[in-house]
Amino acid sequence: MITVLVVDDDFMVARIHRGFVDRVDGFEVVGTANSGDAAVSALESLTPDLVLLDLYLPDVFGLDLIARLRAVQPSVDILVITAAREAEAVRGAVRQGVVNYLLKPFGFEDLRVRLQEYARRRASIPLQVTSQADVDRVLAPARPLTNRLPKGLSQETTDLVTAALRNAPENLSAAECAEHIGISRVSARRYLEFLTTQGQAEVTLRYGTTGRPERRYTWKS
Repeated sequence: MITVLVVDDDFMVARIHRGFVDRVDGFEVVGTANSGDAAVSALESLTPDLVLLDLYLPDVFGLDLIARLRAVQPSVDILVITAAREAEAVRGAVRQGVVNYLLKPFGFEDLRVRLQEYARRRASIPLQVTSQADVDRVLAPARPLTNRLPKGLSQETTDLVTAALRNAPENLSAAECAEHIGISRVSARRYLEFLTTQGQAEVTLRYGTTGRPERRYTWKS
């Protein structure tokens, strides 16, 4: 679960954005703040993974707050949500490494797409980078979902299965993968078989003393 802090000077707007985030699978809002000082305090106590940051706050401009937030929690990610359309604001946000910049007003679908892209990138980072291909996969732009996945498979779960397989020390069975990410064994096997057909994973058979051989899956680097 990716935890989120919503920072906006307007209480009602923060409430709407909180509702948007809570509708996206895999995300949970752990708190809101309506000023820079309140955001710093909330970050210290809640330690969220991601901050949705408005730039127009009553006590500080949002871009000037980012350094304070990262001083408290260096690993926190920032997604800017703002009405600021000035090019310098966008450039400043990019220079400070925000994960995205979303202009107000926006709808649920606009935010959902950006949150899911953030989750995809986060899940695709391996425990150890061994090649340039690992880096390229993390930084690759999101690919359209249309006609990419078989019916019944979701991009979010595909990313979770992929991350589990990539980070496995050796190989995984469907049962082990299912237990690791919290889905059924049957579902895990469907996703693992899909990755195999796409050439991203390979399968080997482990023979026991009785019964059918166990299928073991390995990520193809």
